[in-house]
Amino acid sequence: MAAEARDAPAIRLTDVAAGYRGSAGDRSVLDGVDLEVRGGELVAVLGANGSGKTTLLRLLAGVLAPSRGTVELYGRPLGAWTRGELARSVAVLPQSMELPDGFRVSEVVALGRIPHGRRWFGADIEDARAVADALRDAGAEDLAHRPVGELSGGERQRVLVALALAQEPQLLLLDEPTLHLDLAHQIALVRLLERLRRSRRVTVVAVLHDLNLAAVFADRALLVHDARVVPAGRDDLAIDPLLARRAFGVAIEEALTADGRVVLTPAVTRPMNEPPAS
Repeated sequence: MAAEARDAPAIRLTDVAAGYRGSAGDRSVLDGVDLEVRGGELVAVLGANGSGKTTLLRLLAGVLAPSRGTVELYGRPLGAWTRGELARSVAVLPQSMELPDGFRVSEVVALGRIPHGRRWFGADIEDARAVADALRDAGAEDLAHRPVGELSGGERQRVLVALALAQEPQLLLLDEPTLHLDLAHQIALVRLLERLRRSRRVTVVAVLHDLNLAAVFADRALLVHDARVVPAGRDDLAIDPLLARRAFGVAIEEALTADGRVVLTPAVTRPMNEPPAS
């Protein structure tokens, strides 16, 4: 990477607008987005369903072209990247991704080496090293020889992270990676992401729905609302409950944990005439 690219932000969006064309006409999703993400940051993206979070990831992955404005990765306009360069530099974990039946975990993770293919058949020593490192860093070494059909939900997510790491990306984009995971596995996965961005210096942008997970583990959180992408917090709080309330349309309160940390919770009350569940 050139010196100027090393000094540039990992991500820069300038006055970006984006949307989709359909039979009913154009639909605008994002408009006037200005955003910078530093290399090695872990950034959480929050927002209501349909607000444009996935559209933002699609822009960063080069899958969707902006209708206005510029998207730059590591100092280069996205249009200047070849598909091969993007495949080697940007890894994407979508909301749902089926693992191929009949494969063992190590074979699936090895598919992440395809963008780096230097041989027509088989893997070389460098590929084997990258797969081994990916399994280790994703905490999936013990799964290497397991058939993918036998994996639990949490194990599958670790394998998907290993698959992405085998690409040796500079930028890792995740769309709701904690979806369908129980609380323990959600925490384990976000801790894994936090560890990876430190050990590998990978820039991580992850769409999350849990405000408190985002507040605890991310360097900063962004809120997608009214077609804009804005900081979700303020100087003294990672996520501003007033902003979250506007974005999600529900009352959100602040509470203190035993050690004095601020957590956010929906202000949900039971209707007066409704008895408690038995």
